[in-house]
Amino acid sequence: MLIERSLYGEIEKHLNVKEISIIVGPRQVGKTTLMLELLNSLKQAGKKVLILNLDYEADKRFFESQELLLNKIKLEIGSEGYVFIDEIQRKENAGLFLKGIYDLNLPYKFIVSGSGSLELKEKIHESLTGRKRMFELLPVSFKEFVNYKTEYKYPEMLPDFFKLENEKTEIMLNEYLSFGGYPRVVTENRIEEKIKIIDEIYRSYVEKDIVNLLNIDRPEAFSYIIKFLSSQTGKLLNYSGLASAAGVSTATLKKYLYFAEKTFIIKTINPYFGNSLKELTKSKTVYFYDLGLRNFSNNSFTLLQNQNGLGFMFQNLIMNLINENLLWTSRKINFWRTTDKAEVDFVIDKGNEVIPVEVKYTNVSKDSVKRSLRSFIDKYSPRRAFVVNKDYLSTIKIKNTDVMFIPFFKLITENIFD
Repeated sequence: MLIERSLYGEIEKHLNVKEISIIVGPRQVGKTTLMLELLNSLKQAGKKVLILNLDYEADKRFFESQELLLNKIKLEIGSEGYVFIDEIQRKENAGLFLKGIYDLNLPYKFIVSGSGSLELKEKIHESLTGRKRMFELLPVSFKEFVNYKTEYKYPEMLPDFFKLENEKTEIMLNEYLSFGGYPRVVTENRIEEKIKIIDEIYRSYVEKDIVNLLNIDRPEAFSYIIKFLSSQTGKLLNYSGLASAAGVSTATLKKYLYFAEKTFIIKTINPYFGNSLKELTKSKTVYFYDLGLRNFSNNSFTLLQNQNGLGFMFQNLIMNLINENLLWTSRKINFWRTTDKAEVDFVIDKGNEVIPVEVKYTNVSKDSVKRSLRSFIDKYSPRRAFVVNKDYLSTIKIKNTDVMFIPFFKLITENIFD
């Protein structure tokens, strides 16, 4: 049974648009599978399709020139149709190469995919301005995970499922917090095999993206940095301390962090601040796109028995869910810290409104608001604030702020921040 990806529908709608559809994301996250699904759907509809993969030597030679590629396309599908190109980051100057073909205004629709390396994300982005739309395929989301695990029995009834099936929800939550959302990991049932698959995914990422494509000459230092960050989820990032521990300069550290973020391994969050000298304004916090990869880096697959570890992973999950909730918007996600140790996990900046979000993994059974969130409310008087937890639902008033305790799954089933 294939995992149904929500991005499929978005790309499918874009097939009728002239722009090049570009699918980027981490390695082994399912980009090729998604392309094949789209291709087969077009084929069943009687459309002419062609797929080429730059990982195959037999296909690679057709990319030696634009003329050679166009001759191959015309030979296979005639004067019009859909052309799928996989692993485009293997092509040097891929953006300029595709731009030249696109500007010929030929009746071909191009659907292109590749890993999240800078060769793909930066050069193509710059060269194809106004000629493409980027689609980011990330590890399987918790919503996609639950639908797969329940064999797609409740896709339109997930709110009811989460309310009624507390025990099943808890089991799936803990599995997801432990092993993350890489498709091969999700579909594998044996824990030992899950760990081996994540090991292979990480090694492939370092060897192919980091060493070969980005030409990093200190892969051991890069891996050390990722391992260190995996133990610092949600904590303030100390650049000089980490650079010293990894044996690299601060400039090199920042470059490595930039690479890690652009290749969809980590996401850094900036602080939210007003004009107060007591608020932190420069430090960042770090989260991981995939929890399984984070746990592999930290050698902590015993999370099912480690409540403290699960708390950090739950906070990382909430960050990912907020990002999904804010998709296709200009809203920003930040955090808040003060010099006297007050902190709020996340702050949603909507421009005309700020929304503090506190995360609690421990069981919540009463309307208890900690000092830090009260401090933020006192300073910024937000219209609403959220305390995201496992299953408690309630609302209280603090001054003019509605403080809403919500189960985490409401971030999946509702547009909370509208």
